[in-house]
Amino acid sequence: MSDRTASALAVAVCAGAWLAAGLPLAPAAAAVALALALRRPWLLVAGAALLASALGARAEAGLAPPPPGQVVHGEVVLVSDPVETRGALRVDVRVGRRRVEAWARGEAAAALRPRLAGERVEVRGRLRAPSPEARPRLARRHVGARMSVDEVGEWRPGDLASRAANGLRRTLVRGATPLAGDRRALLTGFVLGDDREQSPAVADDFRAAGMTHLLAVSGQNVAFVLVLCRPVLRRLSLRSRWLATLGAIAFFGLVTRWEPSVLRASAMAALACTASGLGRPASGRRLLALAVAGVVLVDPLLVRSLAFQLSVGASAGILALAQPLALRLPGPRWLAEVLAVTLAAQVGVAPVLVPVFGGLPVASVPANLLAVPAAGPLMAWGLTAGLAAGALGPPADAVLHLPTSVLVAWVAAVARWGASLPLGRIEAPHLVSLTAVVVAGLAFRRRRRLAVPVAAVAATLVVLAPALAPPSGPLEGVPVAYGAEVWRSSGAVVLVLDGADGGRLLEGLRAEAVPRVDVVVARRGSRPAAATVALLRGRLPVGTVIAPEDHRIRDAVVPAAGAVVQVGDLRIEVLATRPTLEAEVSRAPPTPAPTSVTAGGGAGVGSPRCGSSSVCAPTT
Repeated sequence: MSDRTASALAVAVCAGAWLAAGLPLAPAAAAVALALALRRPWLLVAGAALLASALGARAEAGLAPPPPGQVVHGEVVLVSDPVETRGALRVDVRVGRRRVEAWARGEAAAALRPRLAGERVEVRGRLRAPSPEARPRLARRHVGARMSVDEVGEWRPGDLASRAANGLRRTLVRGATPLAGDRRALLTGFVLGDDREQSPAVADDFRAAGMTHLLAVSGQNVAFVLVLCRPVLRRLSLRSRWLATLGAIAFFGLVTRWEPSVLRASAMAALACTASGLGRPASGRRLLALAVAGVVLVDPLLVRSLAFQLSVGASAGILALAQPLALRLPGPRWLAEVLAVTLAAQVGVAPVLVPVFGGLPVASVPANLLAVPAAGPLMAWGLTAGLAAGALGPPADAVLHLPTSVLVAWVAAVARWGASLPLGRIEAPHLVSLTAVVVAGLAFRRRRRLAVPVAAVAATLVVLAPALAPPSGPLEGVPVAYGAEVWRSSGAVVLVLDGADGGRLLEGLRAEAVPRVDVVVARRGSRPAAATVALLRGRLPVGTVIAPEDHRIRDAVVPAAGAVVQVGDLRIEVLATRPTLEAEVSRAPPTPAPTSVTAGGGAGVGSPRCGSSSVCAPTT
């Protein structure tokens, strides 16, 4: 099979799985079998597309919601690691043959928190159908129902493979104890792809700098694991070496929870070692195409996974563009190669990131150029030294992780620096213009000597256009995250918060180019709301925060019902302050004697209310 045919096969399989038409399974499978028997590549492409479509429809049909009110009382198997989300614990479990997203609070959450994927737990809860808005997102994880967990009983370890994988994970995490909280969370992200303990601030830095891919397990991780195993593998016979290599790849996938990027990388590694063992080495392009086609046929729902799309896009970009770019870029070879890989990966993920997230951060190019050289040694040393540190314990663990701490600090600093760069994002119009410039430069490079330099200058201007663009116009109640909307007029900015996630909030404000917030209207005064406001203050200049009575937000102002706050052209009318703060925001010119806003002061439960004609800070 040629590279072109393999690429066509991958595209056809992905298209068929995306369409998920209700085709008969047997004829589609028969077409694939006939194509293989006759060795007709294009018949195989057509048959595989039909087979993927039929399998996709069957996979979606298996996600039908359960009957309302169904009670679960028995043993479930954890298929993911528990995650803290909005004051609750979320974990995917298998109930019979159904995968369910379970939510627990209080004592039930405390009992589930230490558990890991593969372990078995006795629970009591009630199933419910997910909301229509959540169904597409849950379907990517094969989840068709939700469960509220009321009680958690005894637990027991899973099978032998799960015990070994969880033991390795716990050893790595135990060895990272000497590292500070954010550095420990970043280490588990680099080595295991585990981002559960990352703070919203750190996660926002990596998103803003376009460096989140460094915290996902990829082909580099798989390759390093195989390098570690090489001294043992080379002593085995050819057949035994092949089986042991596949076993090592499978075990690493189990340790990293078979994330979409791990599936893609593991499939490529398995195909590469198989082709090498047969004496028929294949190109990277063919390996990627066959790996994509294979894993999508096994799991058709992968085509809707954003992580899978980004992994495939980055790999395709590197395979297609990294080498040509490295040959044409000036400067030292090592610098040209690193820059070429960075640019190629960004080009590969742009068709996914721009439509989904609205843009690709320009800062990702310099940030990745500085961070990628440290990411490889960090992953390698973090894995080897991490296992040794976990096995030896203190004080050896602190000594072993000294290089780890330095490398993590460097990458985190680069992410923070990249997030602070005012370079903007490449959005759809910029991407179209950039593509046109590159195509034009390639089309005329042989006719005009200056075509390539002119195209390079034009492409640079297109890339820098987001930073040179004028500030965005007025905003009136524009949602920037679930539970948050922003108002902007004549330079004044008002943010209304109602239970928004801090990380998503920062991302939404950055997308709308909001450099500061003059007034935050916090409808709730709970601890999560206080944490969100604190995160916001650590990232942006924030003026006054108004909150309801009995709030827990530091330095917030308790207004009086009927008070009016005027900020530029924006008017905030306070309707009520108990139990939540109810306020209306509108655009209105300043009045001759607007209500004043006094920022600062201490926030405290039980602070006195202010008069009806003013907004003041509570006393402590």
